[in-house]
Amino acid sequence: MLSPADRQALLQLAETSIKTGLGGDRLRIDPAEYSPSLQQPGASFVTIKVRHELRGCIGTLECERVLAIDVVQNAYAAAFRDPRFSPLTAPEFEHLHVHVSVLGRPESIEFASERDLIQQLRPGVDGVILQEGSYRATFLPAVWESLPDPNEFMQQLKCKAGLSADHWSDKITVQRYTTESIP
Repeated sequence: MLSPADRQALLQLAETSIKTGLGGDRLRIDPAEYSPSLQQPGASFVTIKVRHELRGCIGTLECERVLAIDVVQNAYAAAFRDPRFSPLTAPEFEHLHVHVSVLGRPESIEFASERDLIQQLRPGVDGVILQEGSYRATFLPAVWESLPDPNEFMQQLKCKAGLSADHWSDKITVQRYTTESIP
């Protein structure tokens, strides 16, 4: 669990990264200026909405860099590099809402069938990573709000990975993770 000050610092870093990006620059930070919790390797997703509509969401699933830097880079990418959207504009920034999700360590789920897997899922709690070969996708726990049915959740996750909704094979692997959500 992050302290309230750490949570606020991550939100501020994300917003500052986006604002700096609007000016044509990239935010550079010294992790040593932040608390020890934010200097540790971490994985995060940054979701941005404009007027309550999704405007970008980019993140990392593995702890590859310091958490503070991960949030800065994911915020920039969510605003300016999400392939689903055009780059964020200055007028949109006025109506921007930033959400940071700090990911816990993924754990593998052992299952005998798709039905067995679906029964093990914890709606509203689990983020899910589905992979088969080069096909890979994740849904954050927040996705359960719009896809509360576990069957539909998995069908849509398979589609996001580039598989058909009814696809199933013994080569599919699934991991779950939780997030610390910072609105």
